[in-house]
Amino acid sequence: MASETPESKTNRNLPKRVGMLQRVKYVAINAFLIFHLIATPCWCIPNTSPLIPICKNLVRPYFVWSGLFQSWDMFAPNPKSANSYMEAIILYKDRSSQLWSFPRMENLSLTQRYIKERYRKYEDNLQNNDNSELWPDAARRVARLNSDAANPAQSVLLVVRWSDIIPRTDGSYDRGPWDVNVFYSYPVKPEDLK
Repeated sequence: MASETPESKTNRNLPKRVGMLQRVKYVAINAFLIFHLIATPCWCIPNTSPLIPICKNLVRPYFVWSGLFQSWDMFAPNPKSANSYMEAIILYKDRSSQLWSFPRMENLSLTQRYIKERYRKYEDNLQNNDNSELWPDAARRVARLNSDAANPAQSVLLVVRWSDIIPRTDGSYDRGPWDVNVFYSYPVKPEDLK
């Protein structure tokens, strides 16, 4: 009988390692799916139980980070009662300024709307004080998009403009006057522009 070489021993153990790797992949994929099957309903259902806010707080960092958060307030229980959009005011080193608008769905083509719908969702959530941890990153991004080496951005102001939707007695709606609020100011650092 021929003696066994180290190479043949490795080949004999290969199916065990491949089998173990397959099992680890299987467990990881299933854990990911189970997490989402539980976390998504916990995130989306209305606050009717004291356990729901606890569940939402547990999964919130992941949902915000991944962009998977949902906002059902367009439909119920309290539909949005205002039209709103965001802009940024960029103040430059030479003391000039520029008004920059986040993508607005009503100003985009159908194809662009499909591609940039996430911006609308991001913008809706960015206005919320509960998401204030996103404001510095948004301001840095605006500064990077609107800056050059000769005249760098020095400060970014995040601005929300809104108009209340006013119900009329006949069931139709009127638009209220437009209001504005500068809700965040960010002093741009040189390293933010890299």
